Amino acid sequence: MHLPGGRPALLVPLGTSVGTRAPIAFALDFPTVEAARPVTEKVADLVAMLKVGLELFLAEGDASLRLGRDLGVPIFLDLKLHDIPETVERAVGRVCGMGARLCTVHASGGPAMLSRAVERAKSEGGKTDIVAVTVLTSLDANDLTNIGFAQPPQEAAIRLARMAADSGVTHFVCSPHEAAALRAALGPDAVLITPGIRPGSERESGDQKRVMTAARAMGEGANMLVVGRPIRDAADPRAVVLGLSDEIREGARP
Repeated sequence: MHLPGGRPALLVPLGTSVGTRAPIAFALDFPTVEAARPVTEKVADLVAMLKVGLELFLAEGDASLRLGRDLGVPIFLDLKLHDIPETVERAVGRVCGMGARLCTVHASGGPAMLSRAVERAKSEGGKTDIVAVTVLTSLDANDLTNIGFAQPPQEAAIRLARMAADSGVTHFVCSPHEAAALRAALGPDAVLITPGIRPGSERESGDQKRVMTAARAMGEGANMLVVGRPIRDAADPRAVVLGLSDEIREGARP
């Protein structure tokens, strides 16, 4: 299945009617599984994935994937692995054994690390896709300069994504502000996952400097949107997801 514009849909179709889920990864930014459960149960039938990050994974390990198993929602394990190729390859093997659908690694780890991560995932049955993180949404041009990048965020993201693609990666995390450029650089079959998403009515960006509405991000070429705090902190999380779903359908129209 492909979205308008020829880009591939990720895992599930658009929409919120019975039997469909929106291309949203709900970020489980909670300290424990039990803290995450009440909100997650309210939106589990509406979202495509549940994203487990460092806080929850470090607190509960493999048990942090429990909600996905209990509720039948695929897990996006966002560990952003970045180490020598041997270490990352072995870690990917562990992740595959846990049943994660997606696992992030930093593209800046280099071609050897990326290639070995991809090959290990394939050798473990090919049920886990490696996702290369390009430039974090918390970083702007000034931050990149301070850590030694000569290029602005968009150029850095394109360079890192192309290197990852050459290493066999097909899934990429980027700011929604770089989505259109990466789509042009990588073609219609690349799967682009964008954090930094806020509902159209919300202006708060938190610690993310490069944010965008769901509708605009889909229009820029994203396949999957990562949303955490706007859902987690809402009085009615389900209403927020339904609203985002409407925005997504609008943004995905050709």
